[in-house]
Order: sequence, then C-alpha cells, then structure tokens
Amino acid sequence: MDYQDFVDRLVKIACVVSVDTDQEDGNAELCIEAANKAYLKSVDVDPKAFKPGRPYHEYIGREYNFESMALKCIREERLLHAYVDAELYNAWMDIYMMPLVSDTPGRGYCLFSYEMNRTAVADKLSDVSPQTALQVLRTTLKLREANDFHTAMDSIIEDIRENCRANCCRILLTDYEHRTCKVLCESMADPSIPSMTTYLDDSFFDVVDTWGDLMAGSNCVVIHDARDMEKLQLLCPIWFRSLQSAKVHNIVMFPIRWSGNTLGYIWATNFDAEQTVTIRSTLEITTFILASEISYLQLFEKMRDLSIHDLLTGVYNRYAMNDRIAGILAGTEMLGRSYGIVFLDVNGLKHVNDTQGHLMGDQVLKDAVALIQSVFRSHDIYRMGGDEFLVLVKNTSLDDLNRLVNKIRAAQAASNTVKLAIGMCFADGEQDIRKAMHIADENMFRDKKNYYHSGC
Repeated sequence: MDYQDFVDRLVKIACVVSVDTDQEDGNAELCIEAANKAYLKSVDVDPKAFKPGRPYHEYIGREYNFESMALKCIREERLLHAYVDAELYNAWMDIYMMPLVSDTPGRGYCLFSYEMNRTAVADKLSDVSPQTALQVLRTTLKLREANDFHTAMDSIIEDIRENCRANCCRILLTDYEHRTCKVLCESMADPSIPSMTTYLDDSFFDVVDTWGDLMAGSNCVVIHDARDMEKLQLLCPIWFRSLQSAKVHNIVMFPIRWSGNTLGYIWATNFDAEQTVTIRSTLEITTFILASEISYLQLFEKMRDLSIHDLLTGVYNRYAMNDRIAGILAGTEMLGRSYGIVFLDVNGLKHVNDTQGHLMGDQVLKDAVALIQSVFRSHDIYRMGGDEFLVLVKNTSLDDLNRLVNKIRAAQAASNTVKLAIGMCFADGEQDIRKAMHIADENMFRDKKNYYHSGC
C-alpha cells in the first residue's frame, strides 16, 4: 500500500506509524512510514530531510504516552481518541489514531492525526461517553453544593476510585519552591493500605521531580501492565522502586496544572485495565475542573495566611489574636484544664529606633521573636503591636509555666541585643481569658518599670 499517497490526500495533519508486531512492547520500535506536509511542518521537519521507516523519535522527542497509545491502537486494532493538554507545545491536542490494514506480514500500521488549539475547547472536552459525563457532573455538583471544600474532595476522590475500580486514588499537592508536598485527599478500597502520609519523608520530593520528565510534555502517565512497569524501571528507577514497595502493578496519573504551574498530581493505582480509555477520559476532564478549584483554594489560603501573620516577624498578628479570643469566648475553642498567658515587651526599642534607625529596630524585633520562639517553640506567639508580644500556653501547670518564664528571663538576660519585660498569669479553665490577659499585662508593665527604674 502506498501510505505516502494516502496521507498526501488528507487535508489535516497526518502520518502513518508502524511497529514490528512480533516484538514485545518493551522492545518495539515505532517508526514513521509516511507523513504529509502538514505533519512535517507541525514538527518542524524539512520534507527533504524526512526518510520513511525511521524511528519516530528522530523527528520528535520520545513520548511515552504516544508510544503506549500507538501500540494499543495497532495491537488491539482499536480506534483511539484523546484530547490532551500538551505542555510541551503549550497547546491542547485533539488526537486520533486509526488502525490500518497491513500488507506486510509481522508489521502493523496506524494513522496518527491531530489538531492543536492554544486553549481548551469546551465542546471537545464535553464530547465524552455518558459514563464519563456522569462522573464529571457528579464532581462539579459536589464542589458547588458542599460547604466545606475538603469534605467535598474526600467524597469526590472516593467516587473517582470506585469509578476506576482502583484500590487507591489520591491527590497530592506540591510546592516546588520549598520542595514539599501534602495529601489533599485519598481513598483506599482496603483499610490496610497505608496512607500516602507514610511515604512523605524528606526524600520523597526526589520522586516527585521525576514525574514531570516522565510525562515529557504530555498530560498524563499510564502504566498498564508488567511490560509497562519494566519500561518504567528503565526510565525512572526511583519511582519504580517506590511503586514496587507499595505493591502497585498499574497506575494512571495526571498533573494538576493551572496558569502554567503544577499544583499537584492525581492518580489511581491497581485500576481496571479494561477501562483504561474511560478512566483516562474521566480523570482528564475531572483534573481540568479541579485545577481551578485547587488554585482558588491555595490563593485563599495564601491570602488568609498573610492576613493572620505579622509581615516583619512571621508570628501571628493582632487580628489573629482577636479572632482567637472571640472563638474562645464563643465556646468554639476550649483552652483545656489550665493555661497560661505570657506578655513580653521589648525594652529600649524606642532608643534603638532614635539612635540607630528603624532598620536596626526591626532587626531587634526579629531577634526578640527568635529568642521567644527558642523557648515557646510549641506554643502560639502573637505580635500585639509595636514591641509587644503575647504567648498562649495551653494545657499547662503552674510549675511548667514558671519553668518556661524563668527560661525566657535567663535567655534575654544573656542576650546582647534583646531585653524583655515579662509578665505572666496562670489560669484554670474557668477563668475568663480577658481577665488573665489583663493580669499578665499588668505584671509585664511592673517588670518594665523595674527595668527602667534600675537605670538600664
């Protein structure tokens, strides 16, 4: 068959891909047998330089998902369609693969064609099976109806796992700047399956780093079976070992991307491989929807974090303290059997500002916070304003509170830059926190007067 004549008659981007069907998938080399001018232009290849029958990766970079999809199309003689976010090309690709009749024994062929758009086309995203549409609709409704985002996500991830017939499904949020990650939600079919949190040690981000390279500009990774696992072992041994230890034999994973940033990943493990096409379609659209919701959540959390922390020192600010007190007075938070309030004021800050400038004064405040945190590291610290700080010590005894206060007194006495006036109040759980704060403030004020009266 003249495949070149065939693709030349097609208006859209098109090429014919072939593979030796006698070879195992792990050793099978995909080749481009024919390509029309539209295809060669799309991959920036000079038509004069094109040589039929050469491996596809001589013209474009290796793409694991492309290989998997082409092999599935040829070996199973299945018409395949995918609409993917191709990060490598900064575009959405509408991909079609169609098996072709072969006139060469031992060799299979398929037609590969695609269109690209810079942004997602809603009509194409919605062109899905009824099963996928139902799952995506259920996800959207739960996001809109729930009063709590995290509760909604717990329900959504369980739905996704059940729909994939997987033993586990998870969403992991990633912070590439600080090289940290955290579990947003997860669902396990078997309670004996460990939570993802058990794997999140200091080295786990080394595994996360490999995922972007493995996707190679695609929008997902699909490991179908043992043969795919063998290939993964060669391409990404660190992740292979992690999956092997978790007894994973197949996995489908999508990055959660928004505005060019990777916010995290969603994946299902040990899923029903017979439903791979449906599972991939469902996760693809669901991830597209979840990305905006997660982005909004992270923006909200960042703004909230900025609103309750002091920009200079990083400890909680007065707004956070007022909100905390309001919750305690309303009964939404219990302080426990007994608690302590410690007020601290930086002595001599005005003199530093007047004689050495406000930059030096700011540094004294930062040093003061570092000193306070070294003693009260497991307790909540608030900057009430100016040079005044408050520490709330929950569930403590009078002896323990005195020990902490004596320790901070010794630390500030030994410091060359920070001198603190300190006042405390020990209270049982029945005492009004406002009264306890007033007593601690008065004790701190007396300590401050003694400091200045001593001639310091």
